[in-house]
Amino acid sequence: MLKQVTPILLIAAVSACSSPTDRRVANGNDEYVNAKEIPLLVIPEGLTEPTYGREYEIPKVGNKVDKDLVGKRLDIRPPLLVLPMSEGTRIEEGSDNIKIIVESIATTKDLKQEVFDNLHGFLAKHEIPIENENYDEGFIETGWIDTQDVIETSWFGEDKVYLLRQRYRYDVDVSPHGRSGSMSIDLIKHEESYNGDDQQVLLTAEDKRRYTVDMLNNTIAYISLKRDKQIKADRIQQSKGITVDLVAETETTGAYYISEVDFNKTWDRLRIVLPELGFDIVDMNSAKGLYYIVLEETGGFWSSLWGEDKLSLEKGNYRIELVETDDKEQTEIFIKDAAGEPLENETITEIYRVVSEAMKEDRKVR
Repeated sequence: MLKQVTPILLIAAVSACSSPTDRRVANGNDEYVNAKEIPLLVIPEGLTEPTYGREYEIPKVGNKVDKDLVGKRLDIRPPLLVLPMSEGTRIEEGSDNIKIIVESIATTKDLKQEVFDNLHGFLAKHEIPIENENYDEGFIETGWIDTQDVIETSWFGEDKVYLLRQRYRYDVDVSPHGRSGSMSIDLIKHEESYNGDDQQVLLTAEDKRRYTVDMLNNTIAYISLKRDKQIKADRIQQSKGITVDLVAETETTGAYYISEVDFNKTWDRLRIVLPELGFDIVDMNSAKGLYYIVLEETGGFWSSLWGEDKLSLEKGNYRIELVETDDKEQTEIFIKDAAGEPLENETITEIYRVVSEAMKEDRKVR
């Protein structure tokens, strides 16, 4: 039966007339490989040897170069580079493979889980099956990924198709502290066939590298998109105000503040608010929940808040200590002096209004 072929399909058929093997070699013949070396001009005795130009001089081949890669065996395709486009990623290239170092971002709670979730999302988006997976050992093996090229289009029968089939393995390794890890990919199976006939292609190390780099770049691009969305969502969340309440003196502590959000959000908001209130952050330790701050002067900003009233918060060094509540949904905020002693209840109460208004003010998202 005569196949109906549209003009667009005809154009596509003409453009898809070469196989993946053809596209890796130069067009035309390769007779240059049979060229013979011509000796230099013989200068008769008594004559001066002329000065030879170096414009077309061919450099000497290094010891590590494979001298058999000539003619049809020479791959002319440009090399592929790993593109660590995602936030918090960088390249670590070794002698055997390429690793992408992945670092946690601000809201990452479980880096390994985040990487696995992104890999699942990438594979699902491209309808790539998972053949084998082990979260504890940190690997995912894909099923067969088929890529077809129509080489010849027939009006009366089946098209001749060049089929490329591959399987990959992702390895994820996260350090014990959970803040950084690595992700690598390997090509574990490869098949090529033309019109149903196996091509028996033997991949070189450079071939394997090209395929894995291409797959790795596609994966990183997906992770980048997901992380960018998460960072934007985090910024929107951080821009929202936080309610802070004053807690009167208790039997064990003096007066302090309590925010209605968790530790991380309170920590991030204070990092923005403290400089706005005239404090210089000289050091911080998020593991212990400590900000070390300095108030250079009590005039200016603070004086405008109280008018002629004297502010009891004197210039000098202070500490701010954050403590999670048992349910981890609220955070206690303690303001202490340089020695770590709580400030007077009167001082804590006096500056509460300014601190709470700064904490609950919405910010613009940048």
